[in-house]
Amino acid sequence: MAKKIEFKFKSPEESPGYLLGQLTTLWQRKQKKVLDPLNLTQTQFVLLAALGWLSREKESVTQVDIANQGNADRMMVSKVLRTLEEKKFISRQEHPTDTRAKVIKLTDEGAKVLQKALTAVENADIDFFSVLGNDLKVFNQYMINLSNQNKEE
Repeated sequence: MAKKIEFKFKSPEESPGYLLGQLTTLWQRKQKKVLDPLNLTQTQFVLLAALGWLSREKESVTQVDIANQGNADRMMVSKVLRTLEEKKFISRQEHPTDTRAKVIKLTDEGAKVLQKALTAVENADIDFFSVLGNDLKVFNQYMINLSNQNKEE
């Protein structure tokens, strides 16, 4: 006879990891639904948004800057940026001072699609998280706290 499996939580609804996984899956479905018509994946959107955000603050945004902003793996960022370049949403140019780096810029087409994506994603987020009402700020702070506590060095 098989050994009885012991769970720390009495039910899946008591497991924060299980709940987070379920919530993430639902949220990703909603994101996919609004990004598909724009020919963007969620990862492509995140990196485009990081580029758009960073471009407001500095002239020469690099792949490393984008990876750091998105808390993403540098190799994955490189592959996704290549795809975004093929889609003509970004361009890569020589860095003025660092010969190893490329400056990443939004193209006019990339800026248009990013603006459409931002509107769609922000509206989807507002709808998705509307059930939290006035608790949204507290929820966001909990997520920030969890992220900060669990960041890998």
